[in-house]
Amino acid sequence: MLTVAAISHTAAVGLEAPRVAVGFGALIAAGELARLTMPGNREVAPVSTAAALGYALLLDVGGAEARHSALQVVAVMAVGMIAGGLPHVAVGRPPRLDAMARRLLAGSLLAFAYRPFAHSLFESARDRPGEHGDWWLALGVMAVLVTVMLTADVVIAAMLRAEQVRTAFGVALRDEIRMGAPLGAAVAASGMLLALASHSMDMTALPAFAAPLLVTQVAFRKYAGIRATYLQTVRALSRVTEVGGYVEPGHSRRVSQLSLAIGRELGMSEPQLLELEYAALMHDIGQLSLRDPIPGGATVLADPAQARRIAELGAEVIRKTGVLHAVAEIVRRQCDTVAEGPPAASRIIKAANAYDDLISGSTDRDRAAAALERLRLAGGTEYDPAVVEAMARVVDRLVLVTRL
Repeated sequence: MLTVAAISHTAAVGLEAPRVAVGFGALIAAGELARLTMPGNREVAPVSTAAALGYALLLDVGGAEARHSALQVVAVMAVGMIAGGLPHVAVGRPPRLDAMARRLLAGSLLAFAYRPFAHSLFESARDRPGEHGDWWLALGVMAVLVTVMLTADVVIAAMLRAEQVRTAFGVALRDEIRMGAPLGAAVAASGMLLALASHSMDMTALPAFAAPLLVTQVAFRKYAGIRATYLQTVRALSRVTEVGGYVEPGHSRRVSQLSLAIGRELGMSEPQLLELEYAALMHDIGQLSLRDPIPGGATVLADPAQARRIAELGAEVIRKTGVLHAVAEIVRRQCDTVAEGPPAASRIIKAANAYDDLISGSTDRDRAAAALERLRLAGGTEYDPAVVEAMARVVDRLVLVTRL
């Protein structure tokens, strides 16, 4: 509705300073075209966002006052985002609508809060004969409003993520502050500098500021690609035990998915969940040392001493990578009793592994209930009661979704 209203209004009254609007719109479109997906499946478009903020905060271009309205800012943002997203749609990679809506909403909030003061700030900031303008007032207003906008954006992102991954809002908010706020602050600063630089650099400020942002975006893309490749390598390594016949097909994947769901239910942060996922995928890799595989790979039925030996050998294999020491420790202590104080991730993997060993991937509700009851009876010593209850809630949701 906001997009339709803004475009309709701009079409009716005409485009103010078309050259400036087209320039910023083109940069927004280029930024959307170069969008990337960060860890945690977060879609970001730093160049597009910085350009949109710069256009919303613009006071003048080469000394000529920027008189465009907040609705024109929204219209330019919307058209630029659509133009930048169409090539992705054409090749079957449509942008995430919730991420685009967030970017549009954040820029719109800033525009509606800032544009009514733009003329007064321009009058205060512009140079007059024999004196210099007061740019500090404009910079202060920009900083305050951008901070409010960033806060609102982080809160909206946390609300969306809490719903998407089924975690507590407080946990999602903490993760968004840790993962998204630094990049958001850098982009906001770039948008403010772009708006201020347009005073003396005219339209050349656009390519001058777009270049370093694009270089930074390339670095982020490489980082995201390396992390994705790393996870794919771990997943491939976890299948070695399945290919060798040591565990049932899909066991590591199921334990990993269930462990992540339990971790979210218990409010674990995103970095903790990543370590949990790595450890859950490789929790059985120590079985490769066995001369005779355990029937069905069910370590829950194995001798406790043998299960500990498998965990220690698996941890040693992981430790050889030189970079997964925390993951190795989680795997090593997955057979510890509750009294021995193992890490939360180890307690989660132990319960998730036992549950999957008992039901073998079945979605039968009675079988799931029997497995949970068995874990409850062993709880307090072998299995953490809080983990078992969190798993019961997760399993209830999974069974319900399967039946639907």
